[in-house]
Amino acid sequence: MPSIDLNGTAIWYSDSGGDGDVVLFHHGYTSSHDVWAPTLDRLPAGRRYITMDARGAGDSGRPTDDSYTVDNYVADVLGLVDHLGVDTFSYVGHSMGGGIGFVLGIEHGHRLDRLILVAPIPSGGIDGNSERRAAAEDLWASAAEDQLVRERLVGAARPETADETQIKSSVGRMLSVSAGHYRQSWAEMDRFNVTDRLGELTTETLIIAGAADGLARPNVRDYLAIPNASLHVFNRVGHGPPTEVPDEFAAVVDDFLTNGVVTAKMLLDRIDAII
Repeated sequence: MPSIDLNGTAIWYSDSGGDGDVVLFHHGYTSSHDVWAPTLDRLPAGRRYITMDARGAGDSGRPTDDSYTVDNYVADVLGLVDHLGVDTFSYVGHSMGGGIGFVLGIEHGHRLDRLILVAPIPSGGIDGNSERRAAAEDLWASAAEDQLVRERLVGAARPETADETQIKSSVGRMLSVSAGHYRQSWAEMDRFNVTDRLGELTTETLIIAGAADGLARPNVRDYLAIPNASLHVFNRVGHGPPTEVPDEFAAVVDDFLTNGVVTAKMLLDRIDAII
């Protein structure tokens, strides 16, 4: 697959091509484009699907500087679509990619057709537990793959469908991110705060949450603060809807890309129009 130099870093991407509506997918914190494979396998042909890897992750370059900022991640998204000659596009972002989506919607909404935020980091930042974070960083630094895989298997919201092969691959991707990405991106998510600007996000937006995800409650609060938004919560699903319930997730994404936001007011307006 190709890559492009953006802001001094080789950014990996894939592009299905075609003349259909453009949809760009961005992964979460220590993930990669792999997370979208089940979704892309299930979405209908006709649209143009683009995936990318963030700097320092997946198959993109690993700069050794301090360029791992939300602003640079946003610039990389816009630089890629500009390179591909894309004017407007729909954006699907998971976790940290959802934080990037918040900024795209607030500051670059004129470039977006629709916005899907999948278990996004909260608009007010992650507010992480420092002790748990320190333990996680120790495991990452020691490349404790077996323990990390066991933790994900034991902590799965649907253990009966947890795919050990997929989890091992995901852990491998996590362990492969650069030190700068691992530490600086976490600090960026910790201090992230666009809560007071959610009213500026007027793009049709869908928030997808897992009821068993610790981010579910702030996800719902953010949904309530966005003027033109819809919400889908999966029962017995954690932080990874695209891989935990791939069939259901792809159906929800396709429906929103096709139909957009539908609200109670819209339905009442339809009724009023025929009375």
